[in-house]
Amino acid sequence: MQSLTHFRFETGADGIAVATWDMAGRSMNVIDEAVTQDLENIVAEASANDAIRGVIITSGKPSFCAGADLSMLEAATRQYHRRGAEAGEEAATRELMDAMTRLPRLLRKMETSGKPFAAAIPGTALGGGFEICLACHYRVAAVGSETKLGLPESRVGLLPGAGGTQRLPRLIGAEEAIKLMLAGKHMGAEEALRLGAIHAVAPVGEVVAKARAWIAEGGKAEQPWDVKGFRQPGGVPFSPKGMMLWPVANALYRKQTFDNYDAQRAIMKCVYEGLSVKTIDAGLLIEARYFTSLVRGPQAGNMIRSLFLSMQDLAKGARRPAAEPPAKVRKLGILGAGFMGAGIAHVSAKAGIEVVLVDRDMESAEKGKAHSARLMDRDIARGRASEDEKAAVLGRIKASADVADFAGADLVIEAVFENRELKAEMLPKAEAQLNKGAIMASNTSTLPITGLARAVKRPKDFIGIHFFSPVHKMRLVEIILGKKTGDAALAKALDFVRQIRKTPIVVNDSRGFFTSRVVSTYIAEGHHMLAEGVPAALIENAGKMAGMPVGPLALNDEVALDLSYKIMQVSKADLGDKYKSGPMDDMLEEMVARRGRLGRKNRKGFYDYPEGAKKHLWPGIADICPPRPADEFDVEEIKQRLLLMQALETARCFEENVLTDVREADVGAILGFGFAPYTGGPLSYIDTMGAAAFTAKCKVFRKTYGERYKPSKLVADMARTGDTFYRRFAPANRDKAA
Repeated sequence: MQSLTHFRFETGADGIAVATWDMAGRSMNVIDEAVTQDLENIVAEASANDAIRGVIITSGKPSFCAGADLSMLEAATRQYHRRGAEAGEEAATRELMDAMTRLPRLLRKMETSGKPFAAAIPGTALGGGFEICLACHYRVAAVGSETKLGLPESRVGLLPGAGGTQRLPRLIGAEEAIKLMLAGKHMGAEEALRLGAIHAVAPVGEVVAKARAWIAEGGKAEQPWDVKGFRQPGGVPFSPKGMMLWPVANALYRKQTFDNYDAQRAIMKCVYEGLSVKTIDAGLLIEARYFTSLVRGPQAGNMIRSLFLSMQDLAKGARRPAAEPPAKVRKLGILGAGFMGAGIAHVSAKAGIEVVLVDRDMESAEKGKAHSARLMDRDIARGRASEDEKAAVLGRIKASADVADFAGADLVIEAVFENRELKAEMLPKAEAQLNKGAIMASNTSTLPITGLARAVKRPKDFIGIHFFSPVHKMRLVEIILGKKTGDAALAKALDFVRQIRKTPIVVNDSRGFFTSRVVSTYIAEGHHMLAEGVPAALIENAGKMAGMPVGPLALNDEVALDLSYKIMQVSKADLGDKYKSGPMDDMLEEMVARRGRLGRKNRKGFYDYPEGAKKHLWPGIADICPPRPADEFDVEEIKQRLLLMQALETARCFEENVLTDVREADVGAILGFGFAPYTGGPLSYIDTMGAAAFTAKCKVFRKTYGERYKPSKLVADMARTGDTFYRRFAPANRDKAA
């Protein structure tokens, strides 16, 4: 047998071989070219060696496999484009499809080799790792909350391309398989057993023994679909059952995606067409063609880059000053026990950090701590935590009404009400408790850090750490550099964000920074449209159809209308004659000052929020902004305006040096305010459209809707040169390790 790079292969006296996957230097196994070569050698050895009765594939790590190394796919795409220029489109596509089908061909060879293969799954198996398991004739997974099984490829613009779209529906039926693959959902071991995706569960230390017993007892080397008379669970598409499923499945797909996502559309086609043909081999060929088409297209490339590679770079500290030593927060002070402060306390305590949560009185501080208790109770009810874990988390949070308790803290985060005077009063009191080497931060979402730093004695140790609501769910943290913030403060802030397992972006100081500034243009555009007579329901639906998580009016409600109103008043006072008023000012004045509609928090905003009932648009909107007939408006244009305005403001942030890294623009927009993930982010959106086409569209909208659509100088320059953001500002330190 040829030597193996990432597997150990041992054959016992009983003739049963165990292939243990254990990639050196990685916390999890991933599929790359060397792994595929190892599997080819293992299958060849098992097929040719009569002394081998069967093979168990397992892992030497706590998990089985995290999926494919997506940087390998990115490299394959780059090679495809190079070969297209050299040898032509047809030859390049043929070579790409050959490369993309190497693993699927191998897995089909494995399951028809005549030797039984069993997967002993000690923990998580996702993506291509789970597809390897599906190609085995027997699958046993470890019980426990750590085991996650699934095909999440749609989350990065791909489909399961190693047979997953064909094998999973043939095991559990098209309905359940589609639900899992469209959303990229995980299954626990018990759910996978119930659905029929695996054959057995066992304690983690017994999965190999159970797989061995199956082979020893005469386990057959055949898959259900290769047995004569196989009947598809739930029926084939043209059966009576199938004809009941597919209209509903198509409606589900449309509801979830608004037909924006190439991968989800391809998954639907793969399953439908694959189950319509007689053999799985024909189905695998259908899958291969759709998979290759996705890899060739821009959407998957953009999503892989932003949602995997760039996110990974940033999480690993791509923007961290290399000369600064690693730092760890052991004690964290939080000034302000409101919703945001309490949320920061919770995620920090869960990460093992001792937290002091201070508010104006003990009642308020204890209320903030109770927020963490409620979150832990919910996790316990869902089987995600234990009572002991709850006790440990709450034991790390000390509620206090005295800033003196911050003594010895490595970091203090101010999270009081968004008022400059209040922050200026409280920051010096907290700073006075800190030792040399400790840093301070503000969780402000809009107030410039440089201005807030005037209240402290050590501005080089002061930084913005902007969390998003709700803190326990939102993965992004925006780090804001004031003009005097030092490298040590930046490094410590980034180390803290990594410690609590969030994804950071680093931006320079500006009013609204990056995320708040850009998302405000989305909200403001909704206000402009209302003023133009666009019906509120059309605005909201168009926002969701464009790929945003909610419409601009609903988002304004979530942010809180009175907060937007106060920010508007502060901006007016700060900017004076430079402040540009618009329809949003008048709308907020009417909604907040005159009608007391503050948003979701008082159940009255652009929506009404009845107790125990579904929210609905407030009918009174029509009194403030009388709507014109909906058929006077072009839905596609409304969608374009909502996305284009955010992309244009992102480009302005880049031009003004608020943003300095393309990765942070795209990752920050998707994680921070849900900018249409299928685009890869606002700068990827511009690059994919092309700067010239983007600029031309801006000019059309500027003529029709006003100066706010004026193209930025940077984008106009790229339009003339044919350049892109990712070419001109390519990160020099891209880390492609999976």
